[in-house]
Amino acid sequence: MADGGVGRNLVYVAQAGRRALSARLQALGWKVQAAPDGKGVLRIVQRQAGQPFAALLDLREGFTEQDLATFGPALAAGNVGWLAGVSAEQLDQPAVRRLIRDYCYDYITLPCPENVLDTVIGHAHGMARLACGWAERRAGTALDGIIGASPAMQTLGRVLGKAAMTEAPVFIAGETGTGKELAAQALHRQSRRKDLPFVAINCGAIPHSLIQSELFGYERGAFTGAQQRKLGRIEMANGGTLFLDEIGDLPMESQAALLRFLQEGAFERLGGHDTIRVDVRVVSATHHDLEAAIAKGTFRADLYHRLCVLRLQQPPLRERGGDIDLLAAHALTCYSAEGQRAIKGFAPCARQALHVYPWPGNVRELINRVRQAVVMSDGRLITAADLGLQAPSSVDPPTLDEARAQATRGTIEAALRRHRGRLVDAARDLDISRVTLYRLMQRHGLQADDSDGATQAALPLHPGGRRASDEAAAFDARAGRMGPPASRRLLSVA
Repeated sequence: MADGGVGRNLVYVAQAGRRALSARLQALGWKVQAAPDGKGVLRIVQRQAGQPFAALLDLREGFTEQDLATFGPALAAGNVGWLAGVSAEQLDQPAVRRLIRDYCYDYITLPCPENVLDTVIGHAHGMARLACGWAERRAGTALDGIIGASPAMQTLGRVLGKAAMTEAPVFIAGETGTGKELAAQALHRQSRRKDLPFVAINCGAIPHSLIQSELFGYERGAFTGAQQRKLGRIEMANGGTLFLDEIGDLPMESQAALLRFLQEGAFERLGGHDTIRVDVRVVSATHHDLEAAIAKGTFRADLYHRLCVLRLQQPPLRERGGDIDLLAAHALTCYSAEGQRAIKGFAPCARQALHVYPWPGNVRELINRVRQAVVMSDGRLITAADLGLQAPSSVDPPTLDEARAQATRGTIEAALRRHRGRLVDAARDLDISRVTLYRLMQRHGLQADDSDGATQAALPLHPGGRRASDEAAAFDARAGRMGPPASRRLLSVA
């Protein structure tokens, strides 16, 4: 069984070595080392620091409760996936059941077939890799200070690295909770300004009447209550980076003042007459669609073009695949230490639920759910119920028709997002007519802009001679062969 280049390390723990079982394990490709007790396990693990291990604790050897008590430090080791080997009769013993429940990823009744033994040990080894591997993968990414090794995050890391080498303003787009400020901080740390201030301001969290005084500062006596001079965030960031979070919430009157500063590199404090020049790198972010805001007249186009010289897209958590495991493991490590809880990890049902859930609140929601689970969990493994999520096994799998409909809907959603809702361009991308696209959108409950020219009643012939209804059915069939949207990492409807 391939293991990604990581050694298949196994510690076999037994008071009296069973050479036959050890030989069987070696024949299966495991690097077997024997240990008589918990101290022996720790010595082996510490000699190969950072490597994940599976550990088979053979309870048939007659360990007493006092013997098992000495295993505490070894059982708590983060890079060891424990597996209990028991006889059928031992499962009725409370001490054995408690040991398995609190410390082991699984148990196996011995003797058993070799393929079963290899699979169960491989699962424990894989869980140990997940438990200790997030730090290695985090260190290997180009994102400074951000946990992530998925293709989407690696792409973001490469773009961040290029953007950090310039002084051009950067705009970071992304949903709420995706970590846009972390990306801005990573950009700052990789730039030539890394030793100078990084100053952030949330434009949506400050009342409209106060936002200009926060940005530009004020002189004493500028308004009632201004008892002394106050420096604004722009002046505080001089030489470094100014991060304007939720820039889409900036009121129009403040947009004009910010635009003037960006054009001239200078400003006056409120109530002051002296022009102050500063040297700052401006990074902005929002979860709003600023192009739509420009069309509605709530955001200035000239300000947008000043801010969005370089554009970065922060991917939502549902597009980041295995990063969910890394982030959950990191949050568990942090909050277990904070709450002094000896939680081993996530139960299989929890890991499945983490990957099925769509994460509308993204990374912020994931961290909050793990923190909640650390407090609420009664065992050593966090369950789906502890996370407040539904276990996938309790959900009926979709029928073939449902899966085909999900695939069609997801494909259309992705095309519309790529082309910002422009039906003509999306239809061309999907190789169907505009009317067919409109009909499919109606069928799958997606909103369309009637101003684009499509009508609900019209079903003209496609240029190739097919009616739009026939073409829609053919597109449904093609989308169904592509697989459900989850397998293609498409987004859900916002």
